[in-house]
Amino acid sequence: MPVTRIAAVAAHFGADIGRALEKIAGIIERLAADGVQLLVLPDASLGGYIGDLRNPDPATGPEAIDGDGPEIRLLSRLAGDMVLCVGYAEHADGLRYNSAVCLSGDGVLGRHRKVHQPAGEHLAYAAGQGFSAFDTPLGRMGMLIDYDKTFPESARELALDGAHTIAALSAWPASTTDRASRMPNDRQSRLFDLYDQARAAENQIVLASSNQTGTTGSLRFLGQAKIVGPGGDILAKTWTKGGLAVADIDIAAEVQRARRVLHHLTERRTDTYVNLLQDKGFQ
Repeated sequence: MPVTRIAAVAAHFGADIGRALEKIAGIIERLAADGVQLLVLPDASLGGYIGDLRNPDPATGPEAIDGDGPEIRLLSRLAGDMVLCVGYAEHADGLRYNSAVCLSGDGVLGRHRKVHQPAGEHLAYAAGQGFSAFDTPLGRMGMLIDYDKTFPESARELALDGAHTIAALSAWPASTTDRASRMPNDRQSRLFDLYDQARAAENQIVLASSNQTGTTGSLRFLGQAKIVGPGGDILAKTWTKGGLAVADIDIAAEVQRARRVLHHLTERRTDTYVNLLQDKGFQ
């Protein structure tokens, strides 16, 4: 079976979309020469992220672009044979979404709008309404955008829709309420890694996690890009500074191997999950 070379990026992308496109073009060119077939860039790679999670100002937020606009078409041309996942602020129907697109030289393969919103993010973005997997030359995939991966149901929806690979694109900052002197000791740093490994292991899929680095406004981003195997094992990882996590993996074979004896999706007892079927709401 074919081995796929996957790269997840930890890097800083600011508000200048033109500069970001130049940076992405250079990354694609270099990694294509290295045989990378799936490249996962961070959330908000085009236009940057908001600088304040509590009281974001929509008027000064990231520039929102058309999901089928010239920037997306340019990325498709640049991607060529590579499958590329990238995050951006999307303008659609008079609303702004925190969105991700997966594409190749053949065009758009899949889309996702961030569903779960932390703190005051709803002041800057509308929320997406679902999770769907999609077919790519590298197999069936799905995407999550940072806070989405906090919720087990998000990745589970994609796995049940046939995704063997999940790209988790983030602009995930260090804690804004309990800052640690060292990033590895930060509460959000630990949760970021925990969620990546848990979502991969509980669904027995491959997860490629990217993240922003550096600072935007009051937010200091974690980095910590990684590739996680179906057993929850970290195959490659960056730290807090910019870098690439690269791993070669036979996705179909590894997923099949992980599910050979214990197959979490088929062993679920949906008849016992009473509260999941009822929208009770909690305070």
